[in-house]
Amino acid sequence: MNEIVATFDAPPGALVRVAPATRRVIAPNPGAFTFTGTCSYILGEGEVAIVDPGPAIASHIEALLAAIEGERLRYILVTHTHRDHSPAARLLKERAGATVAGCAPYAPPPDLSVTGPGLDAAHDRDYAPDRVLADGERIDVGGLTVEAVATPGHTTNHLCFALCEERALFTGDHVMGWATTVVAPPDGSMGDYVSSLEKLRARDDRLYWPAHGGPVREPQRYLRALLHHRRQRELAIMQRLGEGDETIATMVARIYEGVDVRLHGAAALSVFAHLEDLVERGRVTCDGPPTLTARYWARQ
Repeated sequence: MNEIVATFDAPPGALVRVAPATRRVIAPNPGAFTFTGTCSYILGEGEVAIVDPGPAIASHIEALLAAIEGERLRYILVTHTHRDHSPAARLLKERAGATVAGCAPYAPPPDLSVTGPGLDAAHDRDYAPDRVLADGERIDVGGLTVEAVATPGHTTNHLCFALCEERALFTGDHVMGWATTVVAPPDGSMGDYVSSLEKLRARDDRLYWPAHGGPVREPQRYLRALLHHRRQRELAIMQRLGEGDETIATMVARIYEGVDVRLHGAAALSVFAHLEDLVERGRVTCDGPPTLTARYWARQ
């Protein structure tokens, strides 16, 4: 099984060819949610596309421009609008004149005031694509074929991009080898996330390139492991409800016992996403709309 990889020693700013038609430059934005930084991928030669241009950090912009010096930047492809992925798109467009394409702009959920903000503050609200790509839509980049694959869950607008000639999938934050994906309502949806994982199981991609960390080299085995992890987390939540826990705070304290308390906030958002999904499926009820502070009970 492809296990979670906790180390990744690629230096930020360095241009590395990782596959015949794929190069990588890592942004200098390491952190708890970004690992060693955002991986920006350059697809093709001569006429190229950049997948996930990353944050608006001047040194990263310069590194990307230096990497494609003498080439034509045709497309800037964005998987989703979190600020560690999309802000550099407009700066690269200003410098290189490329087309910004990919995910739709962020749209605030209608129930934001009820559910709370989740990770919605992390969105780049200035992202303005020239072209929104639909699921299955294909573009040509210097003779290479890139296909958009809609994978909502981490965010409503999340896309992956398949480089058909290399049977490689650029998975953004949907699948990562170094950690499980954060799914935080209201924009994140556990039901959508699991459905998107199942969707990838029907594909034959041989390699995943995440936006953080190294590649996932056995995608189908890893997808099965991710789905098993989510099912186990759901079972743990149902067990806590069966033991009489009614709030997310008490469930997190028991389910994540021994985990650094600084991570309990993210854990609470994950439990919330599972509970929201369980309520939608009729397995759990609560004392009002599903929220971080609601009380929950298993349906008999």
